[in-house]
Amino acid sequence: MSRYALWNNKGGVGKSFLTFSLACEYAIANPDEEVLVLDLCPQANLTEMFLGGKETAASALDGYYGEKPRRSVGGYFEARLTSPFVLLPNIDEFLCKPSDVNTNIPKNIWLLAGDNLLELLAEAIRGVAQLPLPVDAWAKVMRWLVDLTKTFADNSLAVDVVTFVDCNPSFSIYTQIALCSAENLMIPFTADDSSRRGIENVLALLYGMASSELQGYARLSFSNRASADKIDLPRIHTFVSNRATYYRGKPSSAFEAKSAPIKALVETAAAAGKRHFVGHKRLNDLFAEMPDYHSVAIVASSEGCPLSLLQSGHHDIDGDTVQVNQVSIDKYRKAIAKLVERL
Repeated sequence: MSRYALWNNKGGVGKSFLTFSLACEYAIANPDEEVLVLDLCPQANLTEMFLGGKETAASALDGYYGEKPRRSVGGYFEARLTSPFVLLPNIDEFLCKPSDVNTNIPKNIWLLAGDNLLELLAEAIRGVAQLPLPVDAWAKVMRWLVDLTKTFADNSLAVDVVTFVDCNPSFSIYTQIALCSAENLMIPFTADDSSRRGIENVLALLYGMASSELQGYARLSFSNRASADKIDLPRIHTFVSNRATYYRGKPSSAFEAKSAPIKALVETAAAAGKRHFVGHKRLNDLFAEMPDYHSVAIVASSEGCPLSLLQSGHHDIDGDTVQVNQVSIDKYRKAIAKLVERL
């Protein structure tokens, strides 16, 4: 059972669409396996994609939120708050099959829907994690989603189970729980200084790796608590450069110039903290590139359509006509397929 989290401390890097595309293409390529997707963003953008976007997703989500228990990550966390240190025997009541709502989605995908209730629950979750008894209260809370993924895998009849977790940019307690549920971390970024700062924060917040002037703060970090409480943190698997611009089949010089400081940062971090990285043979193997997908992401996410099923031509999106050409679809589909092969 492989588990992947997608996170960057900076928003707007294309994380949710990348999660959607990876989960769908992996499920299509591996029909004998089951794919479990966890949406840990209060905005539930990833969930809306899986449920078909537009009114279809809104209606389905209203239905899930109206159930008792709430069929979402908010419902699962509510149940855990009621009995924080007791495993839940039945997790099916919190999961949904997006294919029941959106026929574009492979039938072997299961979803723990996102929920704006996460923000309201965060303080209560933090309070439970800080209880003096049991002495491992914090560790047990950090394993809430590990419990769910392992229960799902134990009950699955599929050949294997692969999990994808879409994490909120902020390093809130529910993001920490999400990251603790994964074995591997994928970090999407765009070629700009704000993405570089977001990656610096990932290294400092999650692993306690920071520049010398901040090292004192970083050492008081989440990673020290996780190590002391024997919580396994995900190892960095891939930095995914989203929206790469190309000229004559190669990354443009401007893109390369903006990417260089990020690659230098990663090289330094990989040398200083090898235990936090998956053991790739070459530094370049830590990186993958997604081309600038233009209208592809807008249409695919709005219609809840995997890239393998997306048709070129005109699409009606919120009253506007959006043109998608086959070349753009093929470029992004090929890049996603290469990334799926690395999983």
